Parts: sequence; C-alpha cells; structure tokens
Amino acid sequence: MDELEEIRRRRLAELQQQRQREIEELRRQQEMQREIEAQKRAILRVILEPEARERLARIKLAHPEISESIENQLIAMAQSGRLRQKITDEMLVEILKKALPKKRETRIIRK
Repeated sequence: MDELEEIRRRRLAELQQQRQREIEELRRQQEMQREIEAQKRAILRVILEPEARERLARIKLAHPEISESIENQLIAMAQSGRLRQKITDEMLVEILKKALPKKRETRIIRK
C-alpha cells in the first residue's frame, strides 16, 4: 500500500510539473504575440495617416482576417522600401479594392 501511494504521489508531482511547464509556455507565447502586435502597431502608426489607421481598425472589427492580410502587406511594402510616403485613406481604399475579390453584381430581371 505504501508503494502504491508513493507511485501516486510521484505521478501527481509529474503531472503538476508538466502542467506548470505548459502554463509557462503559454505565457511566453502570449507575451511574444503581444510584442509582435505592439511592433505591428508601431510600424502601422508610422506608415499610415490617422484616417487610414481608423479605416483599418474598423475593418479589423468586421473582418479580422482581411485586416491582418492588409496589415502584413503594408508592413512588407514598408520594409522593402516600396512606400515613399504615408498611406492616406484614399490610397488604403485603392489597396483594399485591389486586395479584395470582386463581388458579382446580382441583377433581377422581371419578365
């Protein structure tokens, strides 16, 4: 009985240590993600005019995946040196038009 209890105690200690390592790893990943997001915000603050930043924030609320894609494209353009000036709201609208798939217009014909 004493051996069985010792085995159980060791197993419980192993499980607790494993859980603690998993929690620590999750914290590290979350911290890294926060740092990446902070860097992205800083870069976007530099390359976007305030109106364009607001538009991108509104898009992020409605369509986070589209916003993420556009943000990554803009950051890549800035890092590669293809941006010579800040992106205005009008320029962002054009980028969005090019990036988003065309919607087919539905027409109803009554006979």
